[in-house]
Amino acid sequence: MSTVPDPNAELFPRPERTPQALRLALARIAPHRLAEMERQKDEAFALAAGHDSLTPIHQWLVIWAGEVEIERRPDLTWRRRNAEHACQTLDRDDPAWKVAVEELRAVVNEARQAADA
Repeated sequence: MSTVPDPNAELFPRPERTPQALRLALARIAPHRLAEMERQKDEAFALAAGHDSLTPIHQWLVIWAGEVEIERRPDLTWRRRNAEHACQTLDRDDPAWKVAVEELRAVVNEARQAADA
């Protein structure tokens, strides 16, 4: 039986929303995701240069600040893993699948809002 982690627990303090701070935080808690982060950062910078806009860089910071928030908070990690498992194992016609999709959205939204605070 799995138990819900303490919602107040954090693995370490929230990092600043800068590329370097987010990278260092991710290296501590989820180093297996660094290549994904770097690839997306490169894509964001290329889009920014190609469109003469900082919007892709801002979006990248929002996404990865949220991902770091999820990784540093066991409660959000637990909720995301359970929702992802349900999405992958349930039939799309099952009403529980839609609940799991909504839970995934809720986790991401909560993380992004917390990282923005």
